[in-house]
Amino acid sequence: MREPTMVVGADSNAAAAGGADGSPLPPPTSSPPQALVERLKDYGQEHVFALWDELSPDERLHLVKDIQSLDLSRIDRIIRCSLRSQGLPVAAIEPVPESCVSSVEERTMEERERWWKMGLKAISEGKLAVLLLSGGQGTRLGSSDPKGCFNIGLPSGKSLFQLQAERILCVQRLAAQAKNEGSVTIHWYVMTSPFTDDATRKFFESHKYFGLEADQVTFFQQGTQPCISKDGRYIMETPFKVAKSPDGNGGVYTALKSSRLLEDMAARGIKYVDCYGVDNALVRVADPTFLGYFIDKGVAAAAKVVKKAYPQEKVGVFVRRGKGGPLTVVEYTELDSSLASAVNQQTGRLRFCWSNVCLHMFTLDFLSQVADGLEKDGIYHLAEKKVPSIHGYTMGLKLEQFVFDAFPYAPSTALFEVLREEEFAPVKNANGSNYDTPDSARLLVLRLHTRWVVAAGGFLTHSVPLYATGVEVSPLCSYAGENLESICRGRTFHAPCEIAF
Repeated sequence: MREPTMVVGADSNAAAAGGADGSPLPPPTSSPPQALVERLKDYGQEHVFALWDELSPDERLHLVKDIQSLDLSRIDRIIRCSLRSQGLPVAAIEPVPESCVSSVEERTMEERERWWKMGLKAISEGKLAVLLLSGGQGTRLGSSDPKGCFNIGLPSGKSLFQLQAERILCVQRLAAQAKNEGSVTIHWYVMTSPFTDDATRKFFESHKYFGLEADQVTFFQQGTQPCISKDGRYIMETPFKVAKSPDGNGGVYTALKSSRLLEDMAARGIKYVDCYGVDNALVRVADPTFLGYFIDKGVAAAAKVVKKAYPQEKVGVFVRRGKGGPLTVVEYTELDSSLASAVNQQTGRLRFCWSNVCLHMFTLDFLSQVADGLEKDGIYHLAEKKVPSIHGYTMGLKLEQFVFDAFPYAPSTALFEVLREEEFAPVKNANGSNYDTPDSARLLVLRLHTRWVVAAGGFLTHSVPLYATGVEVSPLCSYAGENLESICRGRTFHAPCEIAF
């Protein structure tokens, strides 16, 4: 397993305060280091030393190290740009033109087969990498483990990580068969956060990488940003530690650049990157059809979308900013209710109907460009949330970027509609919630796989109502319902169960 070097926000001027070159820090004195105090004053953050006199020598040393780990000038620019951008008028939004979307009803079987073969060919040539956004903890699921470790209750008991790894194994096998020679390897880049990194690595190691080779998996960490008050001042989690939070799944671009993994991808001959979020039990990792469509369209960025189920559904939607402007995503919290409910009289669909489900494809060249563009703009989303502080929990602002922030930078973008019952089973909330729970995701998986088995000539018996159960097909048997006839035809399966080799 390759271990990249992660460059994390070291301040280029921190050496003035001592210790940035690796030399031992001077022992804390009765006063904080004057050079560091002056730099903090430049950015209006000198309050971080307000309780210095009450700290022990070890706590003083911890606080100095904590501040010196921050790129103060960069963070100051991000805070100023982000606060200034709030409330500014934005370009009016327009629906996505139909020409930008490959809808399910428009696609022919011939096109799907052609894209499938085109995608498998590119995969067999080593041109595709898979990029997993996995920095979140399962807090809302009632778990302290990384989300990918979660078992949604399938008959196999497999975690989300295992389901995704086995889909990679299946695509590798299909690509090797199409190539008719040797083996095929898809490299898997897994983005963690400081809060999930160690547990994620240990989970992969303890499960022997789910059948993948250890050296085809690369872990790297997204960054963090200080949590701030509404006037832009750092919130102190303790008297000797700044409160920090992950910089959002859009932090992937900066992390790829600072970890030098973009160069690593180029050295491997990778041309295309399949990027997705961990919390989707039906995600088609390394989808050959999507890749073939992407290559065929010749665009820099693409996204899978599903039709929005109803106006109030809590999903972001793709829109066009301004007349002829770029495609981007507007979060459901930012979409006016009248626009969310507006209907296209010609199609009968919602005018803003193409939901973002965090299934993206990028060229490697584009990823290299967007990392520079987002860093130059320095604008982060400000999420108002409870932040742990020396006063208990306080309402503050977390600085986050989103993976879809890249789309306005793309010279060309395409959207690929998929059926939510086939590719979108989000796992976000604990059982008992109204939506996106492990139970709802499990049923979506079982119902889809049951349809596969019946279509392949299999039969089911069940001791509970079939709508509440079904069968699970191992990804090692089938990627998207193909090649099941030899396993299923004429056989009867008692639900719930797993069909595996």
